[in-house]
Amino acid sequence: MIVRSRPRGIGVLVTVGAVIAGTLLAPAAASAAERVVLAKGHTDAVDVHYADGALSLKVNDDTIEPSVIRDPADVTFQVLPGAEAPVPDDDRFAFLGPAGTAIWLLPMTQDPELLWPGWNTTTLASGVFTGDQVRLSLLDVQGPGAVNVFTQDVFGGPIVKFRSDDGLPDVIDVPVHTHAHANWAFSALGSYTLTFQADATLAGGGTVSTGPVDYSFVVGELPDPTPQTELSITGLAGEYQPGETVTLTAVQTPPSELDHYHWFSRCQGAEDWTVISGEGGAGYSFTATRELNDCQYLVRLYDSDHNVVDSSPPVTLRVATAPSTPGASQTITASIDGTQGGLVVSVDPDDRAVVLPPARLNAAGDRWESTGELRPVTVTDTRTGGPGWNVSGQIPANFTGPDGATFGADRLGWTPRILSQGTGQGVVAGPAVGPASGGGLAASSVLGSAPNGAGRGTAQLSAELQLSLPTETAAGTYTSTLTLTAI
Repeated sequence: MIVRSRPRGIGVLVTVGAVIAGTLLAPAAASAAERVVLAKGHTDAVDVHYADGALSLKVNDDTIEPSVIRDPADVTFQVLPGAEAPVPDDDRFAFLGPAGTAIWLLPMTQDPELLWPGWNTTTLASGVFTGDQVRLSLLDVQGPGAVNVFTQDVFGGPIVKFRSDDGLPDVIDVPVHTHAHANWAFSALGSYTLTFQADATLAGGGTVSTGPVDYSFVVGELPDPTPQTELSITGLAGEYQPGETVTLTAVQTPPSELDHYHWFSRCQGAEDWTVISGEGGAGYSFTATRELNDCQYLVRLYDSDHNVVDSSPPVTLRVATAPSTPGASQTITASIDGTQGGLVVSVDPDDRAVVLPPARLNAAGDRWESTGELRPVTVTDTRTGGPGWNVSGQIPANFTGPDGATFGADRLGWTPRILSQGTGQGVVAGPAVGPASGGGLAASSVLGSAPNGAGRGTAQLSAELQLSLPTETAAGTYTSTLTLTAI
């Protein structure tokens, strides 16, 4: 017998019968596309379905009436703070941690104040699969602590089904027509991703599999979807000469997943700020002119509902004024030696790191995706004769991440654009290159080019970057190097 030391804990979980065999009524087949948080009530978190020759994992949301079948990508399972309980002073539960330490437990028997998740195969028909069973696997757990899923025998002893801290995957065989509940124990507060997979052998031959399916759990309070962030502007020099390029960059502290901006300006004599048309990214580049001297600039960050999250302090542009004619003057003659010209491609050494926002699942839930902005690339052509030029980029090596994990450079693509170009230049952006297996920036791709007779001068190029990764890509931070070539 387990002695209880708190109102809620493993001690109340000694029950007979963890698995109910038999045919239950199937939930309504309605689908819900909105993302929901399930925190209280009954749900078949891992709900196995088979239709049209395909095996799939769903969520049977029984917290509402009538129940709804949901895509796991649309659900966050919340383990409320009230689920906190101590590890019993019982050697049988030592796998949960030292006695008395805190865990957060969704119990096998229903507590109306907590979520009651389980797994379900009641919609699967007899005779379809060999042995009338499917194999359910926990492939991976990403999070701040360990996850243990276990039932209990008639004497209260644990029967571990899935355990993340002693090596995964863990596998159980589940008969069809099964509806089961268990204890779900988490060792730390925070966000977790549990990756499940169901497999089966067809009675007529062949196998079917759901493939890896991610389930999101949050232990404790939900994270703020719009965390407080402060916005500032970097990149402004003390003074510019007319014709120089000004590049301003919005910086979030701390960074968030929000990436929708508007830039504003206010020049001498104006009372109101004016939105700068077409500038919705974190970077804004333009050419300094004497008319812009003392103009102010600020940037605002917006959420998905176009509400202002934060506004940066304004910065003031200084452009050198024309010198006055002195009483005693000198004539200064400058010359350019045409034989000394060349073609140079360069990147600001203090602005050469691209940090993409954390990848998020796309609307279909089958890819990790992120977009970002290539830092400005300056191309200067001082050659005589105007032979034209071509600037290309390539990532020759895989992206590398934690513990030797990698993914190919073909998973990153771009859409080039021209930030600025000199008078008389005819610079054009290269074609868009999408991220795709065997493509992307693994091959040399044109960022920008200028035809014969229209390349002399200085131009700035950039590109919108698009990252697309399979859902099985390991979590972590990955890096690689883009090589730029000018010919």
